[in-house]
Amino acid sequence: MTTKHKQHASSIRVSMQPDGNFRIGTGETNKLPLLRNKLFGWHKASFYGTMLAENDGYFILSPFMAISYFAEDHHAIHGLLNWSEEAILFRQAAPMLKSVLENGHFMPDFGAYLEGRFGWKPHFTESTAAEDYKLIEQSSLQQGIDLKKWLTDALLDLRQMHASSAQHWQLLTERYPALSGQTSSDGASDRGMPVLAMDEQDWLESIGWRQNSLPFYIALQLAEPDETKLDWTLSLTVIGKNNGEQVGVVSPTASSGSFPKTWEPHLPAEAARMTAKALRLCPYLGHPADSDMLIAELSEEQAWQFLSADSLKLAEIGISVLLPAWWEKIKRIKPKLYASIHSEAGSAARSYTGIEQLMSFDWKLSIGDIKLSESEFAALLSSGKPLHQIGGKWMMLDAAAAKEIKRILSRMGKMQGLSLRDIMEIHLLEGLVEDDDTPQNRELPEGDQSDSESRISIGVELNEHLSAMLGQLTNTGSIPLLEEPAGFAGTLRKYQKEGFSWLAFLRRFGLGGCLADDMGLGKTIQWIAYMQHVTAVEQPNKPALLICPTSVLGNWEKELGRFAPKLKVYVHYGINRPKGEAFAVQALEANVVMTSYSLALLDESEMASLHWSSLCLDEAQNIKNANAKQSAAIRKLHADHRIALTGTPIENRLTELWSIFDFANPGYLNSLSAFKNKYVSMIEKNKDAAMVKEVQRLVQPFLLRRMKKDPAIMLDLPDKHEAKSYVPLTAEQAAMYDNTIQDMLSRIDTLSIMERRSLILSTLTRLKQLCDHPDLYLKEQQKDVAVSRSNKLIRLLEMVRELREEGDRCLIFTQYVEMGHMLQQVLSRELREKVQYLHGGIPKKARDQMMERFQNDSLPDLERSNIFVLSLKAGGTGLNLTAANHVFHYDRWWNPAVENQATDRAFRIGQTKDVQVHKFISLGTIEERIDEMIESKLELTNQIVGTGENWITELSTDDLKQMFMLRKSWLNE
Repeated sequence: MTTKHKQHASSIRVSMQPDGNFRIGTGETNKLPLLRNKLFGWHKASFYGTMLAENDGYFILSPFMAISYFAEDHHAIHGLLNWSEEAILFRQAAPMLKSVLENGHFMPDFGAYLEGRFGWKPHFTESTAAEDYKLIEQSSLQQGIDLKKWLTDALLDLRQMHASSAQHWQLLTERYPALSGQTSSDGASDRGMPVLAMDEQDWLESIGWRQNSLPFYIALQLAEPDETKLDWTLSLTVIGKNNGEQVGVVSPTASSGSFPKTWEPHLPAEAARMTAKALRLCPYLGHPADSDMLIAELSEEQAWQFLSADSLKLAEIGISVLLPAWWEKIKRIKPKLYASIHSEAGSAARSYTGIEQLMSFDWKLSIGDIKLSESEFAALLSSGKPLHQIGGKWMMLDAAAAKEIKRILSRMGKMQGLSLRDIMEIHLLEGLVEDDDTPQNRELPEGDQSDSESRISIGVELNEHLSAMLGQLTNTGSIPLLEEPAGFAGTLRKYQKEGFSWLAFLRRFGLGGCLADDMGLGKTIQWIAYMQHVTAVEQPNKPALLICPTSVLGNWEKELGRFAPKLKVYVHYGINRPKGEAFAVQALEANVVMTSYSLALLDESEMASLHWSSLCLDEAQNIKNANAKQSAAIRKLHADHRIALTGTPIENRLTELWSIFDFANPGYLNSLSAFKNKYVSMIEKNKDAAMVKEVQRLVQPFLLRRMKKDPAIMLDLPDKHEAKSYVPLTAEQAAMYDNTIQDMLSRIDTLSIMERRSLILSTLTRLKQLCDHPDLYLKEQQKDVAVSRSNKLIRLLEMVRELREEGDRCLIFTQYVEMGHMLQQVLSRELREKVQYLHGGIPKKARDQMMERFQNDSLPDLERSNIFVLSLKAGGTGLNLTAANHVFHYDRWWNPAVENQATDRAFRIGQTKDVQVHKFISLGTIEERIDEMIESKLELTNQIVGTGENWITELSTDDLKQMFMLRKSWLNE
């Protein structure tokens, strides 16, 4: 070429980018149109250069397109071009790479694997081609060009470009899953096997690319010491692939066994290969034993290293490892500490002083079926060895477990003993299993948390007396039944005997309890029988205190007079009730002192001035708020025995159960904060089944709950039929409803969080009142309430008129005092008969008279009342109103537990008729939507409904709109 021509020739630079693409050009953007024709005018694959992207004066070629381009030698016919040295190397390598791709002469690259990535390399069948490629590859590497990366990128490029290539790639990765391995964010691939112990043959076999055709394989076998040898031994054993039988022992230089002749030529090389692999991973095996049949003799420390860690690593790289038969068993066994309670603890009938009584104990250690005394496992701990052979059996105690045991022993050494509460928690939760069927590891109650990976399970070894007591607590059917006590004027059903016997059993051991029988099963009579029994047997010199709602004080007084007429009862109530020393004098003359929850707080000093023989809370859900002053005042009272009576130990939240149990057995469920942290969020938010099971186990010994329909109760009660009465709004109500919603939505997004919540709750209340009657919504007190303005009221009047014509009686519950007055006015006016209304403002004497007029069939018709309107709060608990066989919920409390309590004023012992329950719901309104949500939220003992109504305030504006907006399809024309 002449000098003149060289001056006009273009200088073409070529480079392979980190992303695998190639740049070709001069770096001058204005020359690209002319250069495109010169470089690609003949290249059909790029559609003569028109499909190529451009960047900073260069054309961009994909990896596969670059192989296609450089593999063909047509460049010079389109003009004078000067190629860089890199470009010349690319032009030399491209034809070889193209041939590799076309013929499938490539294989996984072990070198890339060692660098933490997956790649391919050429695999030539002819030595000449392999030598040619090697020379080009060496020159390329000197220029910083990685031909293997070019090949790998081209294969990936080909897979993305052509559907048929993608299909072939899919088939390939299905056959060899390792080919689809990805590189992690830190640059290392998830290879799952120790690289140092690998060679290319191992790796190709492990990913399935190459098969080992030998009819046998060689395994490493570890043998423990015995009478003939003191050290552990590691040998190579030959195993046939067809039958899996061990044929003999082999080493790189010798063999012992009867091997097929076809195997013998391969045994030394394969043994040497296995030995080399093992030594690369486990250098401490580098001192062969005197015998050629052994790889090594191992010390106890080396044997532990091999068993606990290196045997797994060897297995990961494809080396079979045979370990002693006992190893798999003992490595799954976690050590377990047992607190062995001294035999004298609890031996006397009255030796217990309650849940916090301390008991002396000794420690024992259990590992599988090996049990050690405290002195034996102390010696074992001090040895520092992980493996031990005791009585011909092997056991393991690793460093993490030993550290944990020492920590527990150190902490417990500072304590005087275990409390009964601790013992019960450990015993009750022992044996619970997680979803993966592995035993839960128990920490001692209130224990420090450890970072140890090996959590030690804690158990208790009960003595005879404790075992009997806890067995009866967890199986109430085994508690001996007591007969009706002397002085008790009644007959108990069998399950009621069981209940009062259970209370007496708890008292014997100073343990409180919660009698949570279904409403109507006679919790009152069971406690009266218990009280009569205590008075007759113990003859205590101090009275019992009964605290109950004001509305049922009269009922309790009558029931005590009926069933225990010899008990002296003092009702601490009224404006003239004694105070100070006068109260103590009055109380000490009685067997039972009764008062209300409100007075227990107002007269806190009087209540706290005495130590009570027994303290009983009726309708104990009244202390469900543990932080309320009333709850705190009652919890401070002193008593020999504490009993909670309630049909609903949980109304809304799990903390209510904690509050009742903390009254009955203070401290049993730990502190409120600890209970919340461990259980509440996991159960109420995450619905954790394991946590639910734990709480059930813990409360079951102190919670006795029977249901009316339980076949074992055999009440022969009539049926309870629940039905929902869906009633549309009137046009007037609908218009007011819409206006109220629009007013709320127009203001809600401009308010602070607290203002927003207040507006939502006030709107919710107003809408519920509107669904009852416009007068209630408008706060108008009409002389004559218009029935026609509320379809609910129309429907109620129709149904009550019909049932009265049939001679039936009814209870009507409402949560609004003014609505109760309106119902009383309308029903008495329209039906021309006496309608009673019980609310919180009615004094005790008047309440008792109202109940008498409703229940007493012997009263003249003019004195008797057959329709009873009740405020849900004042009349929802503690009353016995079995004369009714219809129950109406005029407006919904939206808490099934509270509604069920109210319904059970009629559906209880003494009821002889089927009870019809009618729940009114205004169609298309918030009432209907909330009812739908209640039905979907009946969880946690079928009593919890989220957290009351407060959850509504957390909804978004759009969700509020969906919930509150009126469904107009249900409006009356």
